[in-house]
Amino acid sequence: MNIKRKLIATTLTLILTGPAWLATNPVLAAGPAAKPCRPGSSACQVQPLSTTEAATLTFMREEEKLARDIYLNLDQAWGLPPFRNIAASEQNHMDAIKAKLDKYQLPDPALPEIGAFKNVELQQLYDELLARGEASYLEGLQVGGLIEEVDIEDLDTAIAATNHADLAQVYESLLCGSRNHLRSFAAAIEAQGTVYKAQYLDQSEVDAIIDSPMERNGVCGAGGGNR
Repeated sequence: MNIKRKLIATTLTLILTGPAWLATNPVLAAGPAAKPCRPGSSACQVQPLSTTEAATLTFMREEEKLARDIYLNLDQAWGLPPFRNIAASEQNHMDAIKAKLDKYQLPDPALPEIGAFKNVELQQLYDELLARGEASYLEGLQVGGLIEEVDIEDLDTAIAATNHADLAQVYESLLCGSRNHLRSFAAAIEAQGTVYKAQYLDQSEVDAIIDSPMERNGVCGAGGGNR
């Protein structure tokens, strides 16, 4: 399973198909932003997102759902930490992304059913990761670590690619939360007598994260915090 290839292909598909649904969203298709106005005024208009920013935001909503749904199922399978607490945190992440989708008048891709995805690539990835995670508690923890490593890279990329401060702020908050989640999974794995090894990021980057202390709520902001 080449997870990096799948996620890159999925993101490119969203970007390439963006104009078809951007045309139905007047906020995004409106062209240049309106002149500056008094903060809080009803006359203020939202600065439109680029096609790439819109595609990334939409993808992030389902990517966070994948994490939440995996952890909910693994909590049912094993009934052991840290799945339940991190699933609750992923719900906060989903909510933070949904607020931005609403702000920019983008359709919500997240289906209400647990384990169901509009994006076929994410659906396949979900099925594969869940099967692996249900094989054993340790494998479930490894799946959690892998998901968080992928999230960290995707969020770093999203931050670098946006010109909207509000999106960067949300992504930074989610990034903080993902680092905490990775620390939690790594600690649980090491409690099983196994040293956590990087599965997606460079080992040096993973070591720097898990060897540093948990980031507190005041640092992470909404959607992050200590898990």
